Amino acid sequence: MMQLSNDTHCNKHSLLNVMNRFIAAANNMDETIMVPSLLRDVPLEDQDSQASVSHNNNDPPFPSKQRDMYEHYLLVKSLKNDMEWGLLKREMGGGASFLEMAVKQEEVNGGAVEEGSDLEGQFHYHLHGLFAVLSKLTVQADHLTSRYKREIGGGSLLR
Repeated sequence: MMQLSNDTHCNKHSLLNVMNRFIAAANNMDETIMVPSLLRDVPLEDQDSQASVSHNNNDPPFPSKQRDMYEHYLLVKSLKNDMEWGLLKREMGGGASFLEMAVKQEEVNGGAVEEGSDLEGQFHYHLHGLFAVLSKLTVQADHLTSRYKREIGGGSLLR
């Protein structure tokens, strides 16, 4: 069985690399932000500054559902935990495995997979989505970390 290594053999454009960059950015954010409650009621900076850093400017901008930096912090941390520990049991109302959840979702969406379905196309569609989302979340986690450092350094978050 081939073993994956964490050395330079991993292509910089691979899914594993993108996932590792996001988890590293989220870990850095978590280690830097010692008092997350200071982020409450601190508005997110204009998304234009983040869009200019985005890796893929062809994607349409999505408005943020987070009202403040604290909610954004919680989102990044929650998504990192989901990636590291798997989907939470509460999502399917029990301890269903990933395969069981996929089967249930397929049943909800209209039955079993057709024999001639385009699995490769579906795979590439979702892979592209993962790359886009993880890249944006990495940029946002880095932005949140640097803004926290800047604000705490200046004392403007402290009341």
